[in-house]
Formats: sequence, structure tokens, C-alpha cells
Amino acid sequence: MSDDPVRWQRGLYWITPETADTAALLRRAAAVLAGGAVLVQYRDKSAAPGRRREQAAALQALCAARGVPLLVNDDVALAAAVGAAGVHLGEHDATPAEARAVLGAAAIVGVSCYDDLARARALAAAGADYLAFGAFFPTATKATTRRATPALLRDAAALGRPRVAIGGITADNAAPLVDAGADLLAVVGALATAEDPQAEARRIAALFDAPPAMSAPGGRR
Repeated sequence: MSDDPVRWQRGLYWITPETADTAALLRRAAAVLAGGAVLVQYRDKSAAPGRRREQAAALQALCAARGVPLLVNDDVALAAAVGAAGVHLGEHDATPAEARAVLGAAAIVGVSCYDDLARARALAAAGADYLAFGAFFPTATKATTRRATPALLRDAAALGRPRVAIGGITADNAAPLVDAGADLLAVVGALATAEDPQAEARRIAALFDAPPAMSAPGGRR
């Protein structure tokens, strides 16, 4: 983990939907950023490297213009190629150390911890910048067999890393997760389908307007 201060605020963490329509993706990205997203992750599991490179580069330019970090899901090489701020790593991806060897010590490296506090503890010790837990609610974005609870967010406060909640999150169901200590709400479906993504992003971001119930990013109270 870098010794630099945390480079994002508490709030909405947008994960992009998979689409071949780059123009539509960028329009939705602009709207979500205008609605208050503080962190963006480009996620595309397709086998279309040209499209992925094009979309990631365009998103990086858009996010940089707004001062919002862009992370790339899974693909350390793609993150390096487009100058992204970092990566998000799942259980079958590179380690935080391997990612930093490519991206540099200042890169943001987030990790999926699912419903596993022991995994979170190990990855925090390995230098992860944030710990993502989920799924908290049913989601159509990916097949999930592991379900996290608000208690897990509370227990993870002791690890001293920002806590991310993910999985079926909407403006209507996420308040208890913020109360339990979530520093970031990672949202895919609710913003992918919203007729007015800017307004929906603003609704989710507004959940952080109240003082945090547990701790600020990095475990600081």
C-alpha cells in the first residue's frame, strides 16, 4: 500500500456495464460523474481487446478531466497501457505486489474479499488499498454464491482500509451499509439501467452526506 494519503473520498464507486456501444458508455459515464461518482472501474469481460483498449482509454481521459481515478478490472496490462490509476483484483487475478510491480507503488490496488474476513485481513497485510465485500443483495451482474452482511463491514473496520460494499446496491437499499461503515458503494446495475443516470448517481452519493457511522477511509475515525 502506498504511503500517500487516500486519493478518493467516501461515496459512489461506479462499475461500468459491459457494452459494445462506446459512445453510449461514455455518455452514461459523463452523467454518472456529474452525479457525483468518486471512483470508476472499467469492467469488461469480453474477448475483444481492441474494444476494451478503446473504451478504457476514452474513460481514462474522461475521468482524468473530472479528477476521478479510473481503475481497470482484472487487467493490469490494460491499466498500464491507458494510464489508469490502478486495478481491481479478484481471487484469480494478480496479487497486489504483482500489480504494483507493473503499475508502480502509487497505483490504487483494490481487491475482492467476498464474505471472507480472513481473506480481507491477508490482503490488507499484502498492501491492498481497499477491501470490497459482497454480494449484499441479489444481483444479475454476475453469478454469486457468497453473501456478505453489514456485520462484516463493521468487523473489517479494524483492518484500517476503506471498505467497499457491492452486489445489488441501489439508492433504496444501501443506507444500512453506509451506517455499517461502507466507505464506498460499488454500483453496476442500478446505474446501467437508470433512465436518468445522473439523478440516480446523485441519490446514491447523497447517502454519504451524513457523518460516517464507523470510520473514514483508511480506518481513520
